[in-house]
Amino acid sequence: MSRISVRGFAVASATAVTTVGAVVGVASGDTQPSGDNFEATAADTTLLADIPAGEQAQVQVSSLSEQADVQAAAADSAMKKSAEEAARIQAAKDAETKKKAADKAEKERKEAAERAERSSVRDASSFSAQGSYSIAEVKAIARQMIPASQFQCFSNIVDHESGWNYRATNPSSGAYGLVQALPGSKMSSAGADWQTNPATQIKWGLNYMNNRYDSPCGAWNFWQANRWY
Repeated sequence: MSRISVRGFAVASATAVTTVGAVVGVASGDTQPSGDNFEATAADTTLLADIPAGEQAQVQVSSLSEQADVQAAAADSAMKKSAEEAARIQAAKDAETKKKAADKAEKERKEAAERAERSSVRDASSFSAQGSYSIAEVKAIARQMIPASQFQCFSNIVDHESGWNYRATNPSSGAYGLVQALPGSKMSSAGADWQTNPATQIKWGLNYMNNRYDSPCGAWNFWQANRWY
């Protein structure tokens, strides 16, 4: 037995109501419907009667099933969107955690490299004093006292200031030594032999650049922009 549509059931139900109303009207003494109307009403009554009760119930069940399907689909869609949003939030958290871990690892690597670099340099006091020094000897001392990553910047400044002459004197200002300290006597804070020992001058110059510009490379950047430091 074929199922009828919800629309068909609604039409049949409306027809049944119309038919019942017509019958009640006749019973109460209302004007009797014309022959044509009565035949149409009878035909409609026959249509409703032709629908088995079980099939009428099946139509109602089908309608409820369709509603349940729609609700289930909506629920599935909402759950899917919720799951996607949760996944997006988790992915963002994971990415942030990875970035923090990478930043921490990089910071630790740099700190370890700096510690290793500092431990490899020598202090001015570890060099035996000489009567005189060649430019090559002065540079060799500087390489052992200055961290490798900062040596080139330090060297650039000394190249311009004194040409690696540890006895260089500026006749107009009185600046003295490798880094042209002004006045030269400032370098006595690094050692009493500041006039004759390039290691003492290098020690003072390195401390000056670190304290004022954070590093020799910081001092070199300033020098390039101002032609002095």
